[in-house]
Amino acid sequence: MFGYVRADTPYLYIKDDTLYKAMYCGLCKGIAESCGHAARMGLSYDVTFLSVILHNIAGIDVKIEKSHCLTHCIRSRMMAETDELTRMLGALNTALVYYKYTDDIADGDRGKGKRLWFKKGFARAKKKYPQVVEIVKNNLASQETVERARVASVDRAADATANILKEVSDLALGEKANEYTRNLFYSIGKWIYLIDALDDYDKDKKKGAYNPFELCYGAENLRALVTGKHGEDVKFVFYAIFYDIRENLAHIDFAFNRDLSDNILLRGLPTTTKRIMEGCGCEKGNRSRGTANTDK
Repeated sequence: MFGYVRADTPYLYIKDDTLYKAMYCGLCKGIAESCGHAARMGLSYDVTFLSVILHNIAGIDVKIEKSHCLTHCIRSRMMAETDELTRMLGALNTALVYYKYTDDIADGDRGKGKRLWFKKGFARAKKKYPQVVEIVKNNLASQETVERARVASVDRAADATANILKEVSDLALGEKANEYTRNLFYSIGKWIYLIDALDDYDKDKKKGAYNPFELCYGAENLRALVTGKHGEDVKFVFYAIFYDIRENLAHIDFAFNRDLSDNILLRGLPTTTKRIMEGCGCEKGNRSRGTANTDK
């Protein structure tokens, strides 16, 4: 998706840092198995987090061992073994990347060459995991409708991304899905869309691109938005999301240690939000709302 979902590293236990990196490599291998090696170029930190938390809630134990891959062919490193959930999330990652470049092409931006890297992978994802691809396709179509209508609502703007995570979590968790898991993943998806919109505020305003914060509040730039008369309104939007995340997280049973998930959700998300509100931006590569990020 966007690469904003990160751990708060200074407060991350060594064991959880090892687990996070191993799950990152595991997702990379899962993408290769479900969509081919070229699709690994779209590996996302956000989908890595989904792998971490969904495995934990679903009670699917992950075996981690030292291994090699195309990227780490000389020195071995700790990697999580792939399973059906990892492969499904690999298909999700690939579908998000493919539709990102499709959207770029429709907007007149460069993207045809990049999309070619994911064309075969997307076809494989569509064949093996049609439900996942349908979830992404339908929700991004709804998002396009909202953006073309230039709807001045942060809630409606974020609804599509939020629904993608909610529906994918339902699919992944099966009988273990409940109102708390749905609300949690919906809130995470909402945060992802809105933090990206906030981070892109100045760029979107300059280009005249759709941005719900600009349409709602009309500030001259990001600094004026977060420090001006509407600053508290913007902060409240994110405080409300953090409240929803905490409340729903408290009602969810985890099969294994939850330190990593708690670090990312309760510390990582607020830390990233604070950085962006202070104008520091997010240290990451190419990304765009409704897309995957090439983090690897």
